[in-house]
Amino acid sequence: MTDSAKMIGDAQLAGAIFDGTWQTTAASADVVEPATGAVLGKIAIATPTEIATAAKAARAAQRDWAAATPDARAAVFTKTVQVANESWDEIVEWIMREGGSVRAKAEFELSITIKSLQLAGAMPHQAQGLVLPSERDRISLARRRPLGVVGIISPFNFPLYLAMRAVAPALAVGNAVVLKPDPRTAVCGGLVIARIFELAGLPIGLLQVLAGRGDAGEALCKDPNIAMIQFTGSTGAGRMVGRTASENLKKVSLELGGKNSLIVLEDADLDLAARNAAWASYLHQGQICMSAGRILVHADIIEAFSRKLAEHANALPVGDPMSGTVAIGPIINQGQVDHARDVVDRSVAAGAEVIAGGTADGLFFKPTVLTAVTKDMPAFGEEIFGPVAVLVPFRSDEEAIALANDTEYGLSAGIITNDVARGIAIGDQIQAGLVHINDQTVNDDVVNPFGGVGASGNGTSIGGPANWEEFTHWQWTTIKGKAPAYPF
Repeated sequence: MTDSAKMIGDAQLAGAIFDGTWQTTAASADVVEPATGAVLGKIAIATPTEIATAAKAARAAQRDWAAATPDARAAVFTKTVQVANESWDEIVEWIMREGGSVRAKAEFELSITIKSLQLAGAMPHQAQGLVLPSERDRISLARRRPLGVVGIISPFNFPLYLAMRAVAPALAVGNAVVLKPDPRTAVCGGLVIARIFELAGLPIGLLQVLAGRGDAGEALCKDPNIAMIQFTGSTGAGRMVGRTASENLKKVSLELGGKNSLIVLEDADLDLAARNAAWASYLHQGQICMSAGRILVHADIIEAFSRKLAEHANALPVGDPMSGTVAIGPIINQGQVDHARDVVDRSVAAGAEVIAGGTADGLFFKPTVLTAVTKDMPAFGEEIFGPVAVLVPFRSDEEAIALANDTEYGLSAGIITNDVARGIAIGDQIQAGLVHINDQTVNDDVVNPFGGVGASGNGTSIGGPANWEEFTHWQWTTIKGKAPAYPF
């Protein structure tokens, strides 16, 4: 394929930021393929000054966009779906090479990204307010209005979708966007999004894409032209983002980490339960906020369940996703590998047992099953973000509920049982934003409100009906035919 036919070519890979056009900057970093260490190009690393310039330009462009007709805004989104589908193979390859995703995960990520564009494209034509009860001869309206400029800070693990699920609805309802993708996946999590909207004809200035580090994120949270911050990432970073943005009186949406529980009751089909556990633990090397951080298994079946899960773990091939023969790709970087191995090693030293995996070769961490885990071990409480299944026994529904809730996090939970009513009763007592009866913890249909509580978020949600709540504010408007004669 010639460079002119590519979505991402030399202009994008020369260390450029996107402001509607491609501008090279002084500071840059290599785009590295984690599976091989190959350098795929360069990305720009934005400074706080460049963030400020982008935010100001976005604010200037937003006024005309907010005034555009619903047809004009929706037409851009119709085109984005066409662009993304036409560039399917190239986008999938970038997710695989830059993010370490296996093909099935990359294709799924792109499919739900396109779905998010389709749903956002419908928003301009949806009802945008309410007619409120009022006195005679007065009309009282509550209208949804765009916020202005939305700053989005997105992560490395599902880089395309977790950025687009905020970018698309924010733009659709009349905002401008400044997107700061994680530098580790700035191509598939940033430049691809810029190109999709560029090729779809989004007016210049409305979408600004600048990868950057902590100082760029801090500048985004403080900038007076930014009305809202939507952050997806670790709880530690989210606390800093939330504090800084709130101090500057910005609306804040935080989607953070998780220590999610998959509960397997004694009446569960063991094979189905093991398949669900393997998917929830090993999909994308366990680098998902919804991954099953704990698998709580009834003591009567935990031995048999452990053997089945170990069989699944040992059967999963590990290697370079581009080889086409693997289920498990590389961890994003060495620091994350070291963290996962440290949690496993400290738990083993405290009495846990590794019955599958437990070792790494470079960035390739073997799918691991850790048994005999107790509440006082690191693997019970710490988010691992690696392909490690942590098995914890329980003997009663009450104990399972207590174990699942024994965490500061509150994102996702799953319950596997042949008794749906029992599963619902347990689910009602789980402190989590997402609860799945007879399914595992990693789920997102795009049309659903998605968010956590506690250290998993600030109680906000993104997606589906929640998008109107997140990316607009209420404006109360009243209309009278003639101003009243007040007695003063």
